[in-house]
Amino acid sequence: MDEYLGVDLGGTNFKAGVVKDSSIISKAVNPVNRDTSEKDLILTLFKTIDTLITKDIKAIGIGIPGVVEPNSGVIYDILNLPAWKEVPLRQLLEERYDLPVFLNNDANCFAKGEKIYGKGKSYTNFVGLTIGTGLGMGVIIDNKLYNGVFCGAGEIGMVTYKDSIVEHYASSLFFERQYNQNAKDMSNLATKGDLKALKAFSEFGEHLGNAINNILYVYAPEAIIMGGSISKSYALFQQSMEDTVKTFAYQKQIEHLKIGISTLKGIAILGAAALCVD
Repeated sequence: MDEYLGVDLGGTNFKAGVVKDSSIISKAVNPVNRDTSEKDLILTLFKTIDTLITKDIKAIGIGIPGVVEPNSGVIYDILNLPAWKEVPLRQLLEERYDLPVFLNNDANCFAKGEKIYGKGKSYTNFVGLTIGTGLGMGVIIDNKLYNGVFCGAGEIGMVTYKDSIVEHYASSLFFERQYNQNAKDMSNLATKGDLKALKAFSEFGEHLGNAINNILYVYAPEAIIMGGSISKSYALFQQSMEDTVKTFAYQKQIEHLKIGISTLKGIAILGAAALCVD
């Protein structure tokens, strides 16, 4: 099997891994200072990749937490890395490593990773939802990742909802805005039977269910695969989410819909590497 290098550009760490078949066979991590310069961030990225690059690597995939133009390989306005306003990242990497480089946003990488390595193998059309500090979505149509302009397809989190946007109700922001606590602490409390925390997750499930219903109206996918930190608390919001999804207008569609949680370890790296496949 070919070996690909997957890179996850996080706001606190740059992580990379060599992927062979469906396994990460080696990894590298380097911390980043979000307030550093554009040049220093690029040098940190080079350092992260340099430790893993070998003659066996066929291509490099990069997951971007922001706006990217996949054809030109230019990234724009990365919120967690404010020094990167407009960076020709593909050009810089291809010149340095003489390898093909593919870039996409991190939610799209999640969906592509599930398609190539995970539960998405079984579906022709599905949606990947990343539920954590924000709400991201990647869309697979006819077995291919659908990007839209500037990889902007599927931004369900930015859709108007109630007094704000969906992301404020279906991500960790819900717990911070409504309960003044982070999602991890609320999950720990709910697991111990705290009634307030259990109520919070029930409400969260209802909001997420409403988001899923909107996704069903627009894309009518066979499946929805969830990842991200909050998906680990699935048991706490599953029932209220499913009850809300059952209110969807077209019941035949609901009968055939599959909703599941990603089981892939290292999905950020696997998803980036998956960009290199096909």
